[in-house]
Amino acid sequence: MFPGFHLQTLRRKPRSAQQQLAGKLALLQKKSFKQIGEVFEKFIPRALLKPEPSGAFSRRRLFSKENTFWAFFSQILDADGGCKEVIRKLQSYASIKRINVPSSSTASYCAARKKLQEQMLADILAHTADRMETMPATGLLNHRRVIVVDGTGVSMPDTPENQAVWPQPASLKPGCGFPSGRICACFSLDSGALLSYAIGNKKNNELPLFRQQWETFKAGDIFLGDKGFCSYFDIANLQDRSVDSVITLARRAPVRAASSLKKLGPDDLLITWERPKFAKILSYSKDAWAILPEKLTLRQIKVKVPYPGFRTKGFYIVTTLLDATRYPAEELAELYLKRWDVELFFRDIKTTMGMDVLRCLTPDMVRKEILMHFIAYNCIRRLMYEAAEEADLEVRLVSFNGSLQALRNWEPHLNQAKISKAERFRLISDLYESMTNTPIRQRPGRSEPRCRKRRPKNYQLLTSPRRVMKEIPHRNRYRAGVA
Repeated sequence: MFPGFHLQTLRRKPRSAQQQLAGKLALLQKKSFKQIGEVFEKFIPRALLKPEPSGAFSRRRLFSKENTFWAFFSQILDADGGCKEVIRKLQSYASIKRINVPSSSTASYCAARKKLQEQMLADILAHTADRMETMPATGLLNHRRVIVVDGTGVSMPDTPENQAVWPQPASLKPGCGFPSGRICACFSLDSGALLSYAIGNKKNNELPLFRQQWETFKAGDIFLGDKGFCSYFDIANLQDRSVDSVITLARRAPVRAASSLKKLGPDDLLITWERPKFAKILSYSKDAWAILPEKLTLRQIKVKVPYPGFRTKGFYIVTTLLDATRYPAEELAELYLKRWDVELFFRDIKTTMGMDVLRCLTPDMVRKEILMHFIAYNCIRRLMYEAAEEADLEVRLVSFNGSLQALRNWEPHLNQAKISKAERFRLISDLYESMTNTPIRQRPGRSEPRCRKRRPKNYQLLTSPRRVMKEIPHRNRYRAGVA
């Protein structure tokens, strides 16, 4: 009648040592890596983290698919960011629960990371981007979504595999540089969410990488870019997709008022661009060039920069938003000044989260590492939005660095075996308050020079491979041309 009970004592049968060990491992497997998932699992589709029916991640192990994903996620958020950090976290939890401390080897964890499918991570990133875009609009440019695009570079370990895909600059000798990748990404200007990206090497320009992401745009969107994206080909093709463009004029002389179609206002002209002549140097084929319209009707706005310290005192904006009543020139100038936010988005990912210098040794793992950085970034952005909404604050006033610091310090407190839903809700509510109680001070017109104040140390540059490099004696007194 009572299976599992000892009939002589009517008590549960004593568990064997193997059963006790299995129970402890089950507890370790359940809680050790998911403490960060208590906050973010509602943003991640749980169906994608289920065990596979066969093959990799089909067996029940400590590093299951779900545990490996959250361990990788936690590694991205950690200040150190190394694989050892994950193992130390696992060991500390085992010690608290009085379980045998696992080995310090990272082999099992690294092997499990390799089994994560890149397509699965790409699907999770797309899901996080879609969740961010379900947030209500803020009224920017008649409630239209603005997508800001820019490019950046990353470096990675100097391995033959990485060098083959992302070679180092040709000016550096072998063994003296690092593989360098080029990333072009699309962000939502309103929420800061990363919507899509493309990665190439030093030979790839931003424009070809941007053209791989045209599917990110929907009808009615506005494309915002700097002078690197000033291209007749791209403006025309985006217009065919019912996407308007706002970019800085480059490679063309500004049209004078006498040559314009109409003067819409002070420094606001309606102009036409003729299709450029085809040349082999162009980044698109002659067939693609032939179907381009022979002329484009555009709007040219001259913007004067009144703030001291800026590199330029004025520039020209070219846009397909021709209605000066619905889109005043002052509003478009203010929109373009917000383009600087994309530089801050990349700073959050590269400097604050540490993606500037990647760690993985193979191209396959480098791509997964980049994807995990973008997934973690979008999740933090979503958390910032929820915290700002609860505090009745604009999300752009919430500090990304402060949010990441708060999350790192709240993570251990969420990792409690016996914690009620009410207690977890209280902890998350306090986390939100910590993220929003110090809004970013707004300083419009502040100059942001791309300069470093702190001087580098006077070490030599590695100009030869390590095995033949010789250090200069007494380098502190070394001067060029002096033996």
